[in-house]
Amino acid sequence: MTTLNPTLFETNRAAFEICAAITKRASQSFYTAFSHLPRHRAWSIYAVYAFCRTADDLIDVHHDLAGLEQLQQELVAFTTGEVPAKPMWEALAVVFATYDMDRAAFFDMLQGQRQDATFTQPTTAAALEDYCYYVAGSVGLMILPILSSQHRQIRQSAIALGSAMQLTNILRDVGEDYQQGRIYLPKSQLIAHGVTNADFETVTPSDHFIALWEATAKVAEQDYQQGLTMLPLIDDAARPALMAATYLYREILTVAREQGYAVLTQRTVIPKLRQAQVLRQVQQALKQRA
Repeated sequence: MTTLNPTLFETNRAAFEICAAITKRASQSFYTAFSHLPRHRAWSIYAVYAFCRTADDLIDVHHDLAGLEQLQQELVAFTTGEVPAKPMWEALAVVFATYDMDRAAFFDMLQGQRQDATFTQPTTAAALEDYCYYVAGSVGLMILPILSSQHRQIRQSAIALGSAMQLTNILRDVGEDYQQGRIYLPKSQLIAHGVTNADFETVTPSDHFIALWEATAKVAEQDYQQGLTMLPLIDDAARPALMAATYLYREILTVAREQGYAVLTQRTVIPKLRQAQVLRQVQQALKQRA
């Protein structure tokens, strides 16, 4: 990592503010968690998020595979020193000049979006794990150098945390995804739990569906625990934000349970009051670790 140059960030403030606005609009939990970072680290996280959101929207919102390929070409140009004249790239140029960023992870994330563009339901748990790496574990590697000067020692924990968050997304959005013709839960696990398409088409989740949901949630919770093991090697200034992001995302699973697993008909959202409670838990956990 090079020495942080505040002037470089401030010169590009407008570009970073656009990235921050994209983050806040798309993911309140993510924005809230990382807003606790020192400003220039937070801006760096938001720039990475803007890249991820751009790629994700090209496929999930616009179904624009050609647009994704254009983004890939821009990334290739960017990594060879040619910065496209767009706020996101201008912000990322500052980030790459400041931190020891993992270029390969950015390309892996785009590969994950290609998998979504030509979606097929995973057949096994291993296939789902592979998918989770490309769309989310890669994101963990993308932001890790911003959070830790010892990031090369904790890559696997960062991948695990990203995968935990993606599994949480899948469990949160399972009904919405089904309506769009996508089932991310593996065929082998559906068969093992006796779950059929009919279980996705009811208002009240069946016992079979709940068992499958909980089995997947257990994997996510194990990944969250592995992700938390990297905290000692996360920079002191970044530790509260990473814990906040982890606790807030993990809370989605708890809220879904409290709402009777109503994920087939609604998206689980953490109310602002509950978010505040979770952030207090983070502060207590930090004090216990001190």
